[in-house]
Amino acid sequence: MLKFIHAADFHLDSAFASLPPGRAAERRRESRELLFRLADYVNSHGIRLVLLAGDLFDSAAPYRETGEALAEALGRMDARVLAAPGNHDWYGPGSPWAAVDWPENVHIFREGAMTSIGLPELGVTVHGAAFTSPEQGSSLLAGFTAPEDGGVHLGLLHGEIDPAEDRYDPLRREDIAASGLAYLALGHIHRRGEPRRYGRTLCAWPGCIEGRGFDELGEKGFYEGVIDGGEVASLNFVPFARRRYEILDVDVTGLSPRAAAEAALPPDTADHLYRLRLVGEAEDAGAKALETALADRFYALEVRDHTRMAADVWARAGEDSLRGLFLRELRGRYDAAGDEAEREAVTRAARFGLAALDHRDSG
Repeated sequence: MLKFIHAADFHLDSAFASLPPGRAAERRRESRELLFRLADYVNSHGIRLVLLAGDLFDSAAPYRETGEALAEALGRMDARVLAAPGNHDWYGPGSPWAAVDWPENVHIFREGAMTSIGLPELGVTVHGAAFTSPEQGSSLLAGFTAPEDGGVHLGLLHGEIDPAEDRYDPLRREDIAASGLAYLALGHIHRRGEPRRYGRTLCAWPGCIEGRGFDELGEKGFYEGVIDGGEVASLNFVPFARRRYEILDVDVTGLSPRAAAEAALPPDTADHLYRLRLVGEAEDAGAKALETALADRFYALEVRDHTRMAADVWARAGEDSLRGLFLRELRGRYDAAGDEAEREAVTRAARFGLAALDHRDSG
């Protein structure tokens, strides 16, 4: 029985540009700390094989100390570690894969074609390939078949399956089915995918190990598996990220935005990054004021106003007043709007105008 983990898409040295500079620097430090937490996990859980499926760095030219930190963390693992560079951290002159002194337990696939490394002490052979430029227009798996030698054969690649565009190692289902691999460890897709089977080959993407923005939501981590009897006997997802990105819709209809948010929020938000989307009907959602009021409840918070004007506000367009005249003009533009974006623009104009007429802050 062999225990292994399959991880990918660390994107070390990501900019975290949406965060304030101090928070962004802290997130980059935490990304490096994750490497050593992962080493501790490997050693404490009896993991003997680590498969890293590319884009461990966010670029082919990261800070040198980041490469050295990765090498140190991998060297601490009581396991064999194999990595297949991806499109962000492609292998080439000057890349950290070529420049860093990697420990003896680490093997980097360096060629833009399938090569193999036998690990007789583990009872497996691992086959993999590297991106050698930012794009890989043809499948690295095309034409590959593992030898029928009675051994256990694993694959390690960064790529997509049957993509719409052939840019990032476009793997074909029939090639996977014909590969003879017991397991194909994949990287590149940042959202965790449920394991798939093509022929006898099981394959999966673990997703990125840490979310970096609101397009990478929820739990992030890696797959932990067991190889027994020549096949993958189990494969389980292990949440491992220190912080999560979450988007939460808050319906403010009939409530103050603060009360609606307080009712909707889960208790464990302090370590995480949230986007609250205010929805429903409101005369003034007060998104900025709410963001300021709740900021200390989160690692990072942004509040976005997606509410619509309450029906009773538009009803006041019939008033014989400056307010009524203003609302009649805006309601005509709202009704004539060609799409939702235009209606939202009219709604914002109405809110700012009403705030000015009422001598109050529209935030």
